[in-house]
Amino acid sequence: MNNEKKIAGIYIRVSTTDQVREGFSLPEQKERLEALCKYKGYEIYKFYEDAGISAKNIESRPAFNELLEDMKAKKVNTMVAMKLDRVTRSVYDWENLMKFLEENDCYIDCACDEISTTSANSKLVTRLLMSVSQNEIERTSERTKVGLAGAIKVGNIPSQTPLGFKRDNKKLVPDPLTKDIIIRMYQLYFEGNSYQKIKNIFNEEQVNNKTNWNDSTIKAMLENEVYKGDYVHGKRGKNPIYYENVVEPIVSKEMWENCQVQKKINSRSYQRTLTYLFLQKLKCPKCNRILGGKATKKKNGLEYYYYYCTDCKKNIKEESIEQSIIYLLNDIFEYDAVVNEFFLPVLKSKIQNPKEEYQKEIINQQSKLERIKKAYINGSFELEEYDKERIIIEDNINNLKSKLIENEQVKELTFTKEDILIKRDIDFINRIKLPFLFNEWVETWKDLEREQQAKIIMNYIDDISLKVGRNNSYQVEKVNFRSTFFKEYKELFDNGLIDSKIDMQIGAIRTKVRYSEYQPIKNVMEHLYRLNDYYEVSFYKGMFNQITGEYDYPFFKDTSIVRMFPTEPRTSDKEEIGMATLYVSSDDNGIRNHNYLELFDSIPADINDLIK
Repeated sequence: MNNEKKIAGIYIRVSTTDQVREGFSLPEQKERLEALCKYKGYEIYKFYEDAGISAKNIESRPAFNELLEDMKAKKVNTMVAMKLDRVTRSVYDWENLMKFLEENDCYIDCACDEISTTSANSKLVTRLLMSVSQNEIERTSERTKVGLAGAIKVGNIPSQTPLGFKRDNKKLVPDPLTKDIIIRMYQLYFEGNSYQKIKNIFNEEQVNNKTNWNDSTIKAMLENEVYKGDYVHGKRGKNPIYYENVVEPIVSKEMWENCQVQKKINSRSYQRTLTYLFLQKLKCPKCNRILGGKATKKKNGLEYYYYYCTDCKKNIKEESIEQSIIYLLNDIFEYDAVVNEFFLPVLKSKIQNPKEEYQKEIINQQSKLERIKKAYINGSFELEEYDKERIIIEDNINNLKSKLIENEQVKELTFTKEDILIKRDIDFINRIKLPFLFNEWVETWKDLEREQQAKIIMNYIDDISLKVGRNNSYQVEKVNFRSTFFKEYKELFDNGLIDSKIDMQIGAIRTKVRYSEYQPIKNVMEHLYRLNDYYEVSFYKGMFNQITGEYDYPFFKDTSIVRMFPTEPRTSDKEEIGMATLYVSSDDNGIRNHNYLELFDSIPADINDLIK
């Protein structure tokens, strides 16, 4: 090598962090290495520059690979670099590089390191230096991972800000302007709409001022864990890391999970021409195959729906399923109409009370409007661009102001969770005392269109278990509710704020009664007084045997039980507990209020300080 003419390929590389930390800019490296070659008498063949590229691997550096090709072609025999870590920080890559240099009679020279590859001792030194360098990069990587994990756990998500969120001091938080888009998207999908259908709806309505919604965008949003409050780092890598509950969710975990299950049901290629109430909800009890749907039309114009198993050649009439669970369907519809559509939106709005959030975002949007005005005045925007951006911001401001007004109106409402019991009991008494008016006034399950019925079943029922009954026919065994509905219903029921039906032995009769969980006797009496504003409701307190299910209620003649409450918390160590019963006469006597509008559309006023 000493007598051989040295033709140098000067390799310079910098990443942005290197430049800040050490000041090794590309021009500075070039100047210093050019001086080194002049001092040592090297002939410079070419400069090879990799700008802003990491030293993690050789394959990702185009200029470095070009230098290796020129060394192979004997255009260069000496690689000149600033430091060894400019070339590589990997022991594995360094071993391969030394083998390459030996095979091609080439060498390496570093300005800041005493590097030589001409003897066994010098190669040993380079290996030691390389090991130290690799150790440093691995330690840095470990520190970076620890820091990144800490940032993710406090909501600083290292990704583009997803629609529905915004950044608040680097943290991902729900955006009051766009989070409703995500909520609606999940609800539409949950109800059975495909990606394509949602895309068409959003484009037609120009949601978020866009007309270019596509299927893949909808799909990606519905699969993004961040909307349920979680985050997956390195999702496309070999070892993804799952972080749970790191941001405030926009949709519940149950809703997110249900939408993942819904993928099997919502297929773009599947177009329904008929509405089947229980499609995708039934499995064959023999082979576990999902039952298909079919319909026949009689001469009288009526359609009859069936669900069948192609393997077992068995079917079940839709009407028989509906009739066997009609009491459940009526209860679900009542819940949907009274609780979900009326009370819960009001209660959730009152609990969330996003007034300050809306006001803050209005100020942000107004500031943004001022910024684009100044940018337009300074010539940064054309008039067309400015008008387009201005309209979007003004629409956002108007939307926020509307939400603020709605929020203020909600604050004026005085509904509470206790009103759910009252409303449901008044409806129940109306059904007993005024059946004809009730049927005319109140919509029931049988009054709904098939599409409405199918939507309710989709929202609340996960699937229906069938069994093989007499004559080898299929019969309903069990209804399994969706976890979202069950969780919400159970929370209200556990707090004594909604009723269920339980089997009870009263004398010689076993019957189902409307039952709520424990409420203090004071609350039960307040409930009784409120009902008595409209109807003459009576009260009985007896003992209920938790083991046998027997209740010593005397079954007063021509009366109906409105509701039963335990008067003490139910525990397994007690055989008997106190039970309060509210009941009314079955005829139309005892109606205190003959204003039917109030009977069907109003809620009795609260009782204040009557019971101490």
